[in-house]
Amino acid sequence: MNFQLLKDAIAGKEQDFTKLSLKTAIFVLAVPMILEMMMESLFAVVDIFFVAKLGEKAIATVGLTESVIVLVYAVGFGISMAATALISRRFGEKNYHQAGSLAFQLLLVGGAISLIFSVLGIFFASDILLLMGAEEEVIVTGSKFTQIIFAGNAAILLLFLINGAFRGAGQAHHAMRSLWIANGFNIILDPLLIFGLGSFEGFGLEGAAWATTVGRGTGVLYQLYHLFNGKHRLQITAANLIVKWKTIHKIMDIALGGMGQFLIDSVSWVALTRMNAEFGSTALAGYTIAMRVLIFTILPAWGISGAAATLVGQNLGAKEVGRAEESVWLTAKYCMIFMASVTGIYLFYSDELAGIFTDNQEVKDIAAQGLWVIALGYVFFAIGMVLTQAFNGAGDTKTPAWINVAVLLAFEIPLAWVLAFTFDLKYLGIFIAIAVAHSLHAVVAYIFFKKGKWKRIAV
Repeated sequence: MNFQLLKDAIAGKEQDFTKLSLKTAIFVLAVPMILEMMMESLFAVVDIFFVAKLGEKAIATVGLTESVIVLVYAVGFGISMAATALISRRFGEKNYHQAGSLAFQLLLVGGAISLIFSVLGIFFASDILLLMGAEEEVIVTGSKFTQIIFAGNAAILLLFLINGAFRGAGQAHHAMRSLWIANGFNIILDPLLIFGLGSFEGFGLEGAAWATTVGRGTGVLYQLYHLFNGKHRLQITAANLIVKWKTIHKIMDIALGGMGQFLIDSVSWVALTRMNAEFGSTALAGYTIAMRVLIFTILPAWGISGAAATLVGQNLGAKEVGRAEESVWLTAKYCMIFMASVTGIYLFYSDELAGIFTDNQEVKDIAAQGLWVIALGYVFFAIGMVLTQAFNGAGDTKTPAWINVAVLLAFEIPLAWVLAFTFDLKYLGIFIAIAVAHSLHAVVAYIFFKKGKWKRIAV
């Protein structure tokens, strides 16, 4: 790939992804998506880097809060999948006005749902932490952090769903830039609001919540500007500002499958986090650090796989079914190469990576163990991610949801419990269960993808 193509990918030159060569299309889409997901993963890494300096209780608070706030991520993910599937189809059909109308309905849905989460989080923050098995000191010191994160959940939801719309339109550069902006503010504000500067003493753990919320909110403002400025194919005009209940129903129908995928994944994560809490704050801190570091490579891989969703949606819209399938296998190949390359890093440098975030030897050892054990399943993770994105891009969000039910709920959680408690492997048993379950997930997804139902989904 030449430098000009890389420049076009980052600059955001609009392309017809139903005509562009697949290798070029994957590159142009994947580059900004990878950079977008790297910025998303930096949120997690930057926050835990600074929060870790406040001690184990602060780390535990973040871990427990995020194991519940993923419910908000689940909704955002679901609506984002609907956005990508619907808007990519309309772009494949070259129906740009309808795409703009869809974008407006998406904003209405996301805004309404975020209000519900805000109210629940503000009034029940302490109960959420208690339900997750937090120690009394964690509840006392962490409730305000949880309140702020939930109160600002609209920034999370809108960032997710608008970026899904951008990706469906092939405008992945806007999604990338919104995360750059959001993360840039978060990096600057995190140390300032947590530790203070000069006579300003900072807010401690609450400062991390404010930094994340303000950062994401700024990213959303950037997104809204580009949706309404009329300079791109995906735009919301005055003619689009009409509530269309039939369209909202279609969005929710597709989104429910996407929400189901993430909710089931989230329930699994919550269950695994709750199991870790049984082994104390030290084990929970190690687990939290390990998962944050792993996210740093999983999310860029998710970015690569996102190219499959856009290409499947737009090519199905253009009635190019064979081209849609070919794009999936080519994307899977590239994603596997990436995940295989980072597996070696975790196998040989897990101690060094864990040591970046903590000086506590016990916490460090647990985090390092989690890194290399889970990374053993990384190549399978790659296949599973690409096939899941392909299903979602086609609008078939329910098949991946049912796969998650079978593998993550019916298999992963019981396996983790048996290994951790029956065989007394503790947190190591949980790490093993994650690697095994997600490898099985890829195998099951492959079987269903080959059946081809996704090719016949109408959206």
